Amino acid sequence: MVSMLFTEAAFLTAGKQKGEITSRQVRASGISWNFYPVMDIGRQPLWPRLWETYGEDVYLASTLGENYIEGAQGNNIGSPDKVATCLKHYVGYSYPLNGRDRTPAWISERTLREYFLPTFEAGIKAGAPTVMVNSSEINGIPVHSDYHLLTEVLRNELKFDGFVVSDWQDIMNLYIRDRVAATPEEAVKMAVMAGVDMSMVPYDFSFYNILLKLVNDGEVPVSRIDEAVKRILAVKMKLGLFENPMPLEGYEKAFNNDEFNNINYQSAVESITLTKNKDDILPLSKESKVMVTGPTANLLSVMNGGWSFIWQGNEEKLYPAEENTVLEAISKKIGSKNVNYVETPDFNKLDNTDALLNAADASDVIVACLGEPAYCESVGNINNLTLDESQLRLIEELSKSGKPIVLVMLEGRPRVINKIIDKTDAVLIGFLPGLKGGDAIASIIFGDECPSAKLPVTYPRDPDGLMCYDYKPIEGREGESYNAQWGFGYGLSYSSFEYSNLKLNKNQLKPGEDLIVTVDVKNTGNRTAKEVVQLYLCDMFGSVTRPLKQLKGFEKVELKPDEAKEIKFVVSPDMLSFIGRDNKRITEPGDFKIFIDSLEAGFKLTKGEKI
Repeated sequence: MVSMLFTEAAFLTAGKQKGEITSRQVRASGISWNFYPVMDIGRQPLWPRLWETYGEDVYLASTLGENYIEGAQGNNIGSPDKVATCLKHYVGYSYPLNGRDRTPAWISERTLREYFLPTFEAGIKAGAPTVMVNSSEINGIPVHSDYHLLTEVLRNELKFDGFVVSDWQDIMNLYIRDRVAATPEEAVKMAVMAGVDMSMVPYDFSFYNILLKLVNDGEVPVSRIDEAVKRILAVKMKLGLFENPMPLEGYEKAFNNDEFNNINYQSAVESITLTKNKDDILPLSKESKVMVTGPTANLLSVMNGGWSFIWQGNEEKLYPAEENTVLEAISKKIGSKNVNYVETPDFNKLDNTDALLNAADASDVIVACLGEPAYCESVGNINNLTLDESQLRLIEELSKSGKPIVLVMLEGRPRVINKIIDKTDAVLIGFLPGLKGGDAIASIIFGDECPSAKLPVTYPRDPDGLMCYDYKPIEGREGESYNAQWGFGYGLSYSSFEYSNLKLNKNQLKPGEDLIVTVDVKNTGNRTAKEVVQLYLCDMFGSVTRPLKQLKGFEKVELKPDEAKEIKFVVSPDMLSFIGRDNKRITEPGDFKIFIDSLEAGFKLTKGEKI
């Protein structure tokens, strides 16, 4: 599981290390191929696999995915501590029209190229040797049968030279489910000739027999088999599987060591976002009498989600007993005698309001942990993005006590909670912070750590208010403004920061030139803290409508009180480009604006000769 982490510097030191650590442990398990990273872009919050993505922005997802691959593979995937990565799920899988897993997407060619292909292109350039195919369909064409996407685009345009693997049973689904193939034989032929090199169906070997018959009957040329086999063998050779397929002796030391656990903890700390802190109620005093409640307060599974120890990640008994839930971490932080715990085990039922109010009356502050149970894929489908009514009612009942409420959200996607925001004093969005999430949350609540994360997705205010941050001008007209609960890139700190001196190295830019942007950031608070400096770009006029702003740079900086630092960004020529009306990437001369915090500066791209 990947924490919702919005930091470049932190990802290079923690996120890249995640790739390194994951590879060491996967390889030590005797496995040399990892079905990760997910390069789908998370722009549909209903989708139950949103938590597997790096967020809703192209630049963010591309950068974080590249860094993970660099850590996971290094310079040689044949090293005994590296594995082959797999880009998932090519392409458009994450944007189903109705929000449900494995349901149709309707994405134009231009939109596909603008938002969904760039992350996969970044992964290919980073060296990922395998790609897994989208389980669903785009514009009525199941992607496992789409020659245009699997060969013309992936191979010919993006220059991918590794091998393509199907998702679970999806070749046969062309016949069973999608009915674009009238027979199993036609399904296999369709997928193989479209560009699929390997079938992933561990319990059914019919693909082999069918493909052999198709070759013998002249329906699939031997040259296509040779092509696929060469691609697969090339990756196996690079992994060194023919020389030594077994992990090295002593690799059990790759598991659960202090170094890895510390990085896991720090990653969790830097992925938890503070979105409300009324009257600076946080951090709490460790002398406080704290009531803890809510369905996610005393579970490890809710901090890890699907693919954790088991497919759905929901078997609590499989989680390590030494790890701490939020309740356990708080109890260890301030002592169990200062904690009043009221169990509310059901996510969609509330029946112990008297006990809740009695505990609240005996406490100084309430920590209420809400969210979702662990889930993966279609099991996580929902009909309403609004959080369960019983959980909302829990906050409403607790608010009757008059005691301050700290809300902790542990969830795989941003569930709508606008009904209760005014009844809370502080809100921590934890998403899925992992096994060290309980410790990280307690450390932030009591001030041992300072929150610094920014949201990688828009947190909607309303169930139908599903607008991403990079919306178009027409979306901001006639009352349809970006009215999120909390916007993309938003996050509070226990400190404060002042931005000044935004400068561009030139205000006239020739085609092909880099633009150098600098800005000063100062910590104006009274404690050392980290700040994510974010650079946004706006193309003021274009032949295709342009977003009001797009992320093009970010850097996390740690500053002591009163310390200031100049942050430098390089805006490269490709950052000014977009997909034009003919579905090709273009760059048009004209006016652009740079935004950092509340500062802005403009420049003009001229029609001059390319450098």
